[in-house]
Amino acid sequence: MLTDLPNLLTLSRIAAIPLLVVLVALRTPTADLCACILFSAAAITDFFDGRLARSRLQQSNLGRMLDSIADKLLVGASLMMLAGQDRLPGLGLYPAIVILLREILVSGLREHLAEIRVGLPVTRLAKWKTGFQMGALGTLLAGDTSAALLHISWLPVSAIGEAMLWVAAALTLITGWDYLNTGWHHAANAASVPPDSGSRFVE
Repeated sequence: MLTDLPNLLTLSRIAAIPLLVVLVALRTPTADLCACILFSAAAITDFFDGRLARSRLQQSNLGRMLDSIADKLLVGASLMMLAGQDRLPGLGLYPAIVILLREILVSGLREHLAEIRVGLPVTRLAKWKTGFQMGALGTLLAGDTSAALLHISWLPVSAIGEAMLWVAAALTLITGWDYLNTGWHHAANAASVPPDSGSRFVE
């Protein structure tokens, strides 16, 4: 049900996006720090909603759909705000593009494979990618202004965030290629099955 605690945690990530956008747009040290805290809290719910759903036996297709949508909306909004506010240092725009394109690719694959009842499981490497990605975005949202506010201006926060974003982009390319190969394999096999055979591929 939509009111189950795991689903409410997932919906809270979506609800946090408008406030996150406003905070980033303010471009003040305090707002940057609050944006980092809000994003981090939202990212943490991504871990707990799935864990709670499994422990409470409340897993559902609705929950899986909402979880995927919430993740992509949160990441997409954060990347676009950072890019639009010119807060992606150095060549940081390029790993951001890679990450966004991979999200679109995986969404397309999942939608196609769902038609032939094939799941696209999340790999362990993809979880590492998510960890670096969320850590990078939270760090970039904080920025050097937050470091100055906390009197740790010696810490190169933006540079650390950019380095983490490049790591996330590298993992994104690897996992994206794995997903593409898996999707292509299942799609090709499904296309070779006669329409009246009644066969279905299951994860």
